[in-house]
Amino acid sequence: MAAYKPVVVQACPRLGERITQDTLYWRGYKTPVQIKEFGAVNKIDFSPVPPYNYAVTASSRVSGFPGALALLLPGWRHSGSCSALLFRQVHVYGRYSQEPIKTFSRFRAAAYGATYRDDGRLLAAGSEDGSVSLFDIGGKAPLRQFEGHAKPVHLVGFLSDKYRVFSGGDDYSSKLWDIPSATEIISYSEHTDYVRCGCASKVNADVFITGSYDHTVKLFDARTKSSVMTIEHGHPVESVLLFPSGGLLVSAGGRYVKVWDVLKGGQLLVSLKNHHKTVTCLCLNSSGQRLLSGSLDRHVKIYSTTSYKVVHSFNYATSILSLALSPEDETIVVGMTNGVLNVKHRKPEEKNENSQKKRQPAYRTYVKGKTYMPKQEDFCVSKPVKRVLRKYDKLLRSFQSSKALDAVLEPPIMLHTPEVTVAVMQELHRRGTLRSALAGRDEKQVNLLLTFVARRVIEPRFTPMLVTVADMITDIYQPVVGQSSVVDKQFLKLQQAIGKEIDYQEELLEVLGMMDTLFATFTKKRDTCLEENKSNGVTEIIETNRNY
Repeated sequence: MAAYKPVVVQACPRLGERITQDTLYWRGYKTPVQIKEFGAVNKIDFSPVPPYNYAVTASSRVSGFPGALALLLPGWRHSGSCSALLFRQVHVYGRYSQEPIKTFSRFRAAAYGATYRDDGRLLAAGSEDGSVSLFDIGGKAPLRQFEGHAKPVHLVGFLSDKYRVFSGGDDYSSKLWDIPSATEIISYSEHTDYVRCGCASKVNADVFITGSYDHTVKLFDARTKSSVMTIEHGHPVESVLLFPSGGLLVSAGGRYVKVWDVLKGGQLLVSLKNHHKTVTCLCLNSSGQRLLSGSLDRHVKIYSTTSYKVVHSFNYATSILSLALSPEDETIVVGMTNGVLNVKHRKPEEKNENSQKKRQPAYRTYVKGKTYMPKQEDFCVSKPVKRVLRKYDKLLRSFQSSKALDAVLEPPIMLHTPEVTVAVMQELHRRGTLRSALAGRDEKQVNLLLTFVARRVIEPRFTPMLVTVADMITDIYQPVVGQSSVVDKQFLKLQQAIGKEIDYQEELLEVLGMMDTLFATFTKKRDTCLEENKSNGVTEIIETNRNY
């Protein structure tokens, strides 16, 4: 007797939904954790070294606190009266912590743009008073204080040599600072509006890039006194980043995400317009194969960096201001305008040590096979893999059709995996036992069957099978119609569902007919215009020849 083959449950994606490897991967991030900050989160930055903590910069002016309570709150600043407080802190969170594990609060005004150095030992942040503060991760007070900007500093970063810091401010200037001497190296004043974003090259220790609200992105070399490249983005620039190779630059502003080839003088490679509101932040995954963008439209789009097509999308509750992905792609952190941090974790692939330890063979077998080397003429016989059958497969194997159908009509399967229920119905129909499995049921079972059919019959992926099932149920239980109000109600629901679907199909056919008529009219007009243009062209050619 041939071995039983389990029922094949075909993947039936919903209409308009395409299941890809990217979809499965990004859906692997678990239910988010919500963390409340004092104000809008303007920057999130992961430490590049384990345990991959992340710094969150959020500042807000809060009104309505009495003076006594103000003295008890960390990170407060008296503003005019005790009824207004200005929170200016940088919180550091562990990857799985919901409370800050460290707080930097020695700022004279609101803090912006806290960024880690490549070795994770130093943290730099800008301030509303125009200063740049440099902190040691293990300390609390600033190691260095760089003074020179006349207005708030929103952009702070480290050059790849680790000994210089660059900054950009609302005074339209970009500055370069020396960490050991705490002095200004050079200042650039080429932008004509706020400088709000930037990044440093990992390939060249002298190159950094700034983006401004004057719609331009400028590339600076610390060895020159002016910018070496200017790129016109076309909208106020909110975020920029360089690919690890240093050859491609991505800028975000307005509704656009644009990719530029730096090695070709800033040539535009692609312009993406997948958001319908301003794009505020960008980041790359660890391999550089996926680009993420966050926007005020509450969406995070994920692009493939080979085709620049959207491969997945996340939806959030409010507008997004900042976005970061951990170095090992295990955590996504999104900062929103309402001061909420949304943290999603991807479960790491844990290696089971017990599964790696194979059972030691007997002494004789071990010695016998130790020195044997397989030869070309050997026949390898693989041991058949034992399959674990599900409940409905076991019942189908023993030809219990009615019980197999009952097994897939249980609420967990029927509600969450209707594909399994329909697949078993198809198998019963193929065997010719579907009618006998549907017959002989009580009021409760018939009600369950009709509920499932009425709910799912309008889905195109299930319609062919469920129409057959509905026809059989109607034929079998027609004599008992009118004896149960519950069953009669379900029959009416089924009738209404099918009736609505027929009406929709008729309306669709009418629309298609109108569209065909319009297309035919347009085609006829186009052909007429082409013939007229051809005849006019021939006439002009003949007249020209006569003149010559």
